[in-house]
Amino acid sequence: MDYKDYYATLGVKKDAGQEEIQKAYRKLARKYHPDVNKDPKAELKFKEIGEAYEVLKDPEKRQKYDQFGSAWNRARQTGAPPPGWENVHFDFGGGGFDFGDLGGMGGGSDRFSSFFEMLFGGGGPGARRGAGAAGPGGFGGFGSQAGGNSEATLPLTLEEALRGGMREISLTDPNTGQRRNLSVKIPAGVRSGQKIRLAGQGGPGFGGGGPGDLLLKIEIQPDPRFRVEGSDIHTTVAVSPWEAALGGEAEVETPAGPVRVRIPAGSSSGRKIRLRGRGLSQAGGEKGDLLAEIRIMVPEQLTDRERELYEQLAEASEMRLRENAM
Repeated sequence: MDYKDYYATLGVKKDAGQEEIQKAYRKLARKYHPDVNKDPKAELKFKEIGEAYEVLKDPEKRQKYDQFGSAWNRARQTGAPPPGWENVHFDFGGGGFDFGDLGGMGGGSDRFSSFFEMLFGGGGPGARRGAGAAGPGGFGGFGSQAGGNSEATLPLTLEEALRGGMREISLTDPNTGQRRNLSVKIPAGVRSGQKIRLAGQGGPGFGGGGPGDLLLKIEIQPDPRFRVEGSDIHTTVAVSPWEAALGGEAEVETPAGPVRVRIPAGSSSGRKIRLRGRGLSQAGGEKGDLLAEIRIMVPEQLTDRERELYEQLAEASEMRLRENAM
C-alpha cells in the first residue's frame, strides 16, 4: 500500500491556506472532470484529486493526515508501525489489515484509496468514516461540490448606467472556449464597482452539485462631458458675463438630455447648480445629484462696439478685484 502525498496531488505546499487549496482543487477538478476530459485516465485522476481535497479541506482530517501520514510512509518503508498503532487492526468488509503486515489488505471501499480508509475509515485512534455516498452523477463518492463563482467586467456608458434596462452580452467560457449569449437586466442608476449576480451561470458543479453564479462587475466608461464622483455626476455650464451678472437661463447637458436651468444673478465661475436626483444610485434606493459648475466665458475677439461697452463698464463699475485682495 503506497503513501499518498495529498499536497503533491493538488500541487500546493504543506503550509498552503484553505483558499489556495480550494483554488487548486477547482482548477484541477475542472481539468480532469470526466464530462470534460475524455482521457481514459481522467476519472482516476479526478478521484485522486477529490480524495486529496476531502482531506486537506477539513482541518480535523488535515491535522490527522499531517500527524500520521508521514509516519505511515516510514512504516511502509521500514515495516514497523507508527508509534501508538502497533496493535491496531482495520477491517473493511470482510478483509483485514494489521500494521504488522504491510503487504496489502483485502476488501475495502472503492470510494477512497486504501490509504485514506486506513487513516479515516477504519478503527484506528480517533478514526471516523469519510464522505458519504456519492450524489447523483458523482464520481467515487466524494459528495457533491457546488461550482465556483465566476466574475466578468460589464462596461457601460454613463447613459446606459443611468437608464438601466436589458442588455445582451456574449461571454467565452475559459474552460471550453465556447461562447454563450446572456440577457442581463441592468438596474437604473447602477454605479461602477457594483455587481450584478446571474444565478447558475458560473463554474460547473461536480458530483451532482449545482453551478456557481456569474458576477458582472459594472465599469462605467469615461465620458469627456461628465465626471462621476460616487453617486454624483459633475459637468459644466457656459455662461456669458451679462448672464452671470444679471441672471437668466442656460442649457445644461445631462446624460439624459439637455435641461434648462436658472442662473442666479451675481454668479461667479465655480458656482454650482444642483439638479437633485439626476445622479446614480445611493444606498437606500435614493439617487445622487448632477452638479453643473458655472464657467463664465468671454468673446475671444471683440467687435468695436463690444470693446467700447466693456470699456464703459470698466469705468463705471465699482468692482476692484485686486484692490480688494490687497
